[in-house]
Amino acid sequence: MSELATPSASASASAKIPRLERQAWERRTLTNRFLTLLTWLVAILGSVPLFSVIFMLVSEGGARLDWEAITALPPAGFDMGGGFGNAIIGTLVMVAIASLISVPLGILAAIYLAVLGPASKLASASRFVAKTLTGFPSILAGVFTYAILVVNFGYSALAGGVALSVLMLPTVILAAEEAMKQVPQKMVDAAYGMGCTPTQVIWKVVLPTGAPGILTGVMLAVAGAAGESAPLLFTALFSNYYLESLMEPTASLSILIYNFSAMPFDNQIQLAWAASLVLVLIVLVFNILARLVSRPKF
Repeated sequence: MSELATPSASASASAKIPRLERQAWERRTLTNRFLTLLTWLVAILGSVPLFSVIFMLVSEGGARLDWEAITALPPAGFDMGGGFGNAIIGTLVMVAIASLISVPLGILAAIYLAVLGPASKLASASRFVAKTLTGFPSILAGVFTYAILVVNFGYSALAGGVALSVLMLPTVILAAEEAMKQVPQKMVDAAYGMGCTPTQVIWKVVLPTGAPGILTGVMLAVAGAAGESAPLLFTALFSNYYLESLMEPTASLSILIYNFSAMPFDNQIQLAWAASLVLVLIVLVFNILARLVSRPKF
């Protein structure tokens, strides 16, 4: 039978056990509390401009927002009433055109970058160009499209959509590539082991598994394009009527806000506030959809 531990041995053993309780005045505790307080303070200060803008949009724009505002045409200078229904339609049409161009091209490029040739020189160059374009000034996208389309065919909704697609493309490419890289390699190897071709692996394994991340990138790109204004000044211009053809100038919410906010008429300024609220709500919807799509499924 082993001998019982003496009181002195027990005391020495307990003295070697570190104290796990947090001490109120310990240096690490004070540092942690200070940095936590500083983080909260910076977060609150940073959110003040955001919430002030939201409050102004809701108070100013909400008072003018009604069914007439979102369906009627823009009023003339001294006229009362009116709305910006054509600007809502024009914005949605140009974003749809940009999505039809950038989403397929972006996903195809991401497939090559992530699956077919991730280590090739072409992939490295394409990745570099895509990352560079993420910081591309939006007005230069408008100038580029102006030189290619507007000079030859005039201002149009199609030119506006092409300009927005230039801005959306790098976001779609990079987001889709990262989503495809997150697909477990074991799933890809198992598909090849079962005799699947590269095309079947992409369609049956990579794209379905990476779909949430891909859709998140698409939604964020769409939300960013919906609020752009500088490229549309050079491409879509503006119109006071509803869109009838893709090859004619069209209105957009961002340009309408820019035009009406500089006018000396109270009615137009109120419509600019209401249009700003609608534009923020559109961007908010796309951001919420992106969060819902990217949420893990259990």
